[in-house]
Amino acid sequence: MGRVTLQDVAKAAGVSTATVSWAVNDNQKVRIPEVTRKKVRKVARELGYHPNALAKGLARGESSLIGFISDGVATTPFAGQVIRGAQDEAWRNGRILLIVDTGGKASIEHSAFEFMLEHQVEGIIYSTWTHRVIVPPSELRPSKSVLVNCFDKNHDFQAVVPDECQGGRAATQLLLDHGHKRIAFLNDPQPTPASCGRLEGYRDALEAAGIVFDPSLVINAQADQEGGYGSVDKLLATHATAAFCHNDRLAMGLYDALRERGLKVPEDISLVGFDNQEVVSAHLHPALSTVGLPQYELGVLGVRALIDLVDEGSNDGQPDGPLLVECPPVLRHSIVSA
Repeated sequence: MGRVTLQDVAKAAGVSTATVSWAVNDNQKVRIPEVTRKKVRKVARELGYHPNALAKGLARGESSLIGFISDGVATTPFAGQVIRGAQDEAWRNGRILLIVDTGGKASIEHSAFEFMLEHQVEGIIYSTWTHRVIVPPSELRPSKSVLVNCFDKNHDFQAVVPDECQGGRAATQLLLDHGHKRIAFLNDPQPTPASCGRLEGYRDALEAAGIVFDPSLVINAQADQEGGYGSVDKLLATHATAAFCHNDRLAMGLYDALRERGLKVPEDISLVGFDNQEVVSAHLHPALSTVGLPQYELGVLGVRALIDLVDEGSNDGQPDGPLLVECPPVLRHSIVSA
């Protein structure tokens, strides 16, 4: 026997196909006798009929689908936690996540929006791999939407982003708590939310500890392994006892360069990274103290914010600014007391 249809159920139950549709799709707007509703559902179960999920949602005036469009989150190992968090929260709220990873291609992004709007998603989450300012796609405007790991300059859209400033404070505080006072900061020279926020947090932590900010301790370094490797001489020239690195890959490059010079982490200099890319930080020797990006929480809170918009029934109103998500410190073995 092929796929069981509405007509098969209607014939077996002795009712119209419309009545079957109303009963199995739980359409509460149409009043049919409860005995008929139960009879139809019993026959449907016995025949093995499975209602179309999209049709069922539309019959109730909702699709139970949430769109998720990203430029690379789904294919980036550590950032994939954003997807996991979003899926878990969607499932907890009876929704299913419809995911499209565009790879940063405008043509795919346009098709993704068309596909999701055709399937009448309840709303759309738009996420980027790196935390940055974006010009929101025009397709976001008519739909209920939330930005994750990115934000628009005018704050027209609700956004959920990491608290980079708090993260910078947390990283610096790990070193201050071990008695270090001359702390260098190896920072990405590109003016991004991460580099600017982490620098602000570094300065705030020093100020709170009564330490005067010394701009000579801020070293521009490309935010990758090569950047860390190439900045070692500038770092050693500062005579810092500890350093906060913009990210874990930069710290990994420093490990290599210091080892080549016969120096050890943390005996000769204590290090702290950022991002908690465990494939890097947990497997360095010694393991790297770092501050984690709250990837999973970004996904959870993004879906939660979108569901709030859906429940409110409006996309109007100017947000006060992005929702900032705390970046947790992870203390490992790359710090010793000064």
